[in-house]
Amino acid sequence: MDSISVEQLKLPKHVAIIMDGNGRWAQLRGKHRTFGHKAGAESVRRAVAFARKKGIQSLTLFAFSSENWKRPEEEVSVLMELFFTVLKREVKKLHKHNVKLKIIGDTEGFSAKLQQRIKEAEALTVNNTSLTLNIAANYGGRWDIAQAAQQLAKSVQEGKLNPSDINEEKLAAHLNLADQTVPDLLIRTGGEHRISNFLLWQLAYAEFYFADVLWPDFDDQAFAQAIADFSCRERRYGLTSEQVQQAILDTDVTSGE
Repeated sequence: MDSISVEQLKLPKHVAIIMDGNGRWAQLRGKHRTFGHKAGAESVRRAVAFARKKGIQSLTLFAFSSENWKRPEEEVSVLMELFFTVLKREVKKLHKHNVKLKIIGDTEGFSAKLQQRIKEAEALTVNNTSLTLNIAANYGGRWDIAQAAQQLAKSVQEGKLNPSDINEEKLAAHLNLADQTVPDLLIRTGGEHRISNFLLWQLAYAEFYFADVLWPDFDDQAFAQAIADFSCRERRYGLTSEQVQQAILDTDVTSGE
């Protein structure tokens, strides 16, 4: 970034990232795909440090989708082992830097050992406030909406809720990340242009940024470029550009009183 620093930009409160390209990064170097996943762990550290230093409130990383179980057994095994190892090794560092860790997704699909590690990591960091790091593991956007609908259906069955009372707000309250602002910015690395069943409900009004860089090469400069692009966007939420500008002017006038 030549003429403007990240500190001068309009920062998103919540950034979600689809970390794509680990396997291809490894293959380009004549290595096994699992080598790329291990290299990608370093990019996670960089992204977390960058987000924390820049004052981003929430960072959600898509680590393992509900569809990733279909990958080769060896790759899935390495991913599970890496997930467990990183949780064990990194959680103390996250706690030291006041980062709250939250795992979103169907964690019941993991081994009992990994589920226990997740509970311990979340409990240790539950009161931290500098950044909330959400790791989406065994997560799918359709699953998220379905499990929210199931909770509402149970409330109806128990007589606690009328079907006519169900609306967007009530459904959203039962989704993963309901305790946080929805993502402002979605970044996908690796050159693909799709969201792959990630946060389908929560990304309804997010800005999308697709980068060609493969995830292990995603560094502070690449993150800053994504934020710079986001900073230039006009977010209208269904309004016209003129209405948005008028709302900004009205806010400025009110603030100046």
